[in-house]
Amino acid sequence: MSLFYEGGWVYFCGRVVKERKYRMTSSIFKAISLSYKKAPVEIRESIALSEDLIREILSEVTDIVPVEELFILSTCNRTEIYYTASEDYSDALISLIGIKKGIPEMVAYKQYFDFLNSDDAARHLFRVSLGLEAQVIGDMQISNQIKKAYQLTADAKLAGPFLHRLLHTIFFSSKRVSQETSFRDGAASVSYVASELIQTLAESIVSPKVLVLGLGEIGEDVCRHISLTDLDVSIANRTRSSAERIAAECQLNIVDFELVNQAVEEADIILSSIASDQPFITFDQVSKHGINGYKFFIDLSIPRSIESGIDEISGVSLYNIDDIHAKASATLEKRQAAIPGVEGIIEEAILEFNDWAKEMVVSPTINKLKGALEDIRQAELARFLKNASTKEMALAEKLSKSLTQKIMKLPVLQLKAACKRGEAETLIDVLNDLFDLEKQSQEK
Repeated sequence: MSLFYEGGWVYFCGRVVKERKYRMTSSIFKAISLSYKKAPVEIRESIALSEDLIREILSEVTDIVPVEELFILSTCNRTEIYYTASEDYSDALISLIGIKKGIPEMVAYKQYFDFLNSDDAARHLFRVSLGLEAQVIGDMQISNQIKKAYQLTADAKLAGPFLHRLLHTIFFSSKRVSQETSFRDGAASVSYVASELIQTLAESIVSPKVLVLGLGEIGEDVCRHISLTDLDVSIANRTRSSAERIAAECQLNIVDFELVNQAVEEADIILSSIASDQPFITFDQVSKHGINGYKFFIDLSIPRSIESGIDEISGVSLYNIDDIHAKASATLEKRQAAIPGVEGIIEEAILEFNDWAKEMVVSPTINKLKGALEDIRQAELARFLKNASTKEMALAEKLSKSLTQKIMKLPVLQLKAACKRGEAETLIDVLNDLFDLEKQSQEK
């Protein structure tokens, strides 16, 4: 729950401070989440947002929906929107996605979404960012994806103090997870599990040929993992320079993209992470050449780049992003055992974050009180030290500052304690009345 205070953002994860003599309106932090847990791959790929589309939505959203902050995350496993607003605009934001994706009846997709408020929304973002909600538990590709999404939000000026503080708290917690638990030990990302699958499939083939199509983040990571084996691996990518860079790094063969169809025909194992609105490898393309023995396809793309019915061809097997989860290595067992430690770090971080959020409620009052006492101090010094010596003025300055600091100490402690109890508004009212803080603030 957040509070808006005189042109600055103040967020309070407790009770709403009612509007009294000062301008303060409530907003709630919310999350809309569509993920592999409820949505099959064909639904996720129809909702998935490209980076360009995310930029477009971020640039337009405040003209359509009065959100205050907004953060969009879209990966092969999830599409999520986190936002703060005074009302629930989840339906409007889902409809906006539908408009951008050309889906006229987005209401039919609502069943695949989860909706979270306040602490639950913040906790979910923690769990997603730290890898607890990954399809392959602990998959740390999500870390870079979160940082990229955060940068897009910051560029669009849709990250205020709440999101800035929340995400930096998450980043700090991620470091703690690496340092204090075994949750990051070993390698069990989607790319690692895919490379393990390739090695397993290759064991059933004499002199297997492997082809990797597309060199996005996942494709590059797969290449790095496979380069540690003795498999015959070729890579193909639309951008030749990317292929040359990875080929040099991993000592792999390059296939000209113009010859990729022939390479698909010749390869035994084809992994595709290529970006394509339509299937790049089709049923007809594979079936017309016939299959001698076995041919394996692994599709890590969202939207899918390999036609789903291709495994109906005799001798052909197809694995998609959902199947990869079942191929996770024994590393996952160790990570599973570390989950309680990770969850403990999350709860500690949320408590600390909530303390910050609650104290933000009283920060404006504390600053006003300091200002009021400083005005009194300066006025009294000017009145009594007109003819004072330099030494007397220095002594009076030191004594008066010490007194005002001691006077401030108890109200500040009481305000922070009252905030944690959810009783800050009463004390704020008392201080406003005693020192006429609103009037003094307006005069400045």
